[in-house]
Amino acid sequence: MALIAQAEDPATMQTAAGYPEVKSMATAFRFSQKETDCLRRLGVQVAEISLRPDMAKKKALWTAHNDLKTTDPVVFIDPENGWNEIIDAKSLVGEDPLARVWEMSLRKQIFWADGMKDDKVIEDYFDVPYSYSDDGWGLELGKVGGGNGGAYKVVQALKDYDLDFGKIHYPGITIDWEQSRKLMELAHTTFDGILKIRRKNTWWWTLGMCWDFVNIRGLEDFMVDIIAEPENFHRMMNLLCEGKLKMLDFLEQNELLALNTGGTYVGSGGFGFTEQLPRPGYDGYVTTMDMWGFVDSQETVRVNPDQYGEFILPYHKRIAGRFGLNCYGCCEPYEPRWKYVKQLPRLRRVSVSPWADWSTVPEKLGKNYIASVKPMPTPLAMEVMDEDAVRQDCRRAVEQTKGGICEFIMKDNNTLGKNPRNATRWVEIMREEIERAY
Repeated sequence: MALIAQAEDPATMQTAAGYPEVKSMATAFRFSQKETDCLRRLGVQVAEISLRPDMAKKKALWTAHNDLKTTDPVVFIDPENGWNEIIDAKSLVGEDPLARVWEMSLRKQIFWADGMKDDKVIEDYFDVPYSYSDDGWGLELGKVGGGNGGAYKVVQALKDYDLDFGKIHYPGITIDWEQSRKLMELAHTTFDGILKIRRKNTWWWTLGMCWDFVNIRGLEDFMVDIIAEPENFHRMMNLLCEGKLKMLDFLEQNELLALNTGGTYVGSGGFGFTEQLPRPGYDGYVTTMDMWGFVDSQETVRVNPDQYGEFILPYHKRIAGRFGLNCYGCCEPYEPRWKYVKQLPRLRRVSVSPWADWSTVPEKLGKNYIASVKPMPTPLAMEVMDEDAVRQDCRRAVEQTKGGICEFIMKDNNTLGKNPRNATRWVEIMREEIERAY
């Protein structure tokens, strides 16, 4: 029986952007023999899977795909919160919170290979994050609701620009070096001789800034400010942009960055395998120019495209200019604002969301950009999945985007209707439709 309730269990958290912060886990940094044996056994399975010939083929496919050298589609599914219906947290052996997170991570790798059978590459690495904190933007952020991954409303922190703007400061990162050292030692103790241990932290998911703006100001005022307070909107975006750039400077200068050019999830779908990064002359010192960057602006989905171009794009360009290759977009349709989005420097991967016009992919993205195509996740939320509806959606995705360089991504699953087969069946149907069309 776990020592912590499932609602507080870090093993059940959605972790596409990395592990939950160590400081929030109350780990003892010491595992029982039972926990260690379990983790080592799972590590052996992951290491064995990584040596399978199909993993080398998948890696080569992703590399050619990201380098725009093949039109063979790739398929990937991350069920996100649906993982908790695939792997029941009650079945985990570990009791220490960190042991549970590591165990869940390894079990996911195994299921991706043996259950999901998509194109995710299973590697023989075990990545260890830093234990750190950041002090935010200086305002107390809050929300109402949001339980179990549900909807929530932001509690406005920036109520008045004249009164509150001066309270905002750039976030500062503080590394807990002692905890970070213990974490690395524990990983070596647990996995040496089985998996290769790397220090690798995922410091951000998106650098798009709109997410931060909304969490400070609230969604309604964020959008209204474009019309009612345009100067303050620019003022805020510039501050957020400067804060992100200073964060990147700090991470670079303190050698805290790690390459995301292998099996690291980049953008809002896809992996980083490429021969075009790191930069020529790379000597092991990682800068952002050796990495994939990512900006999005799904919070402005109902904003006029020209307003995106005026109020968001200039700051996105400053952020993207720091990176060797870039991804754009999440749930927002890309095509209404494409004339602006394509101005992002070194843009390579573009999100083609369920709400985008998929038929525009061959003309607008063609073979110059990766189309990260996202069929609708809704049917997978049903206990009995409507396979005809799924097939129709997958077929439309494949047929309308043919002629582009496509990856077909299933994500944003808050639930699988308590039926894990929905996830694996989606992969089968998508592969069948790709085979039929290609």
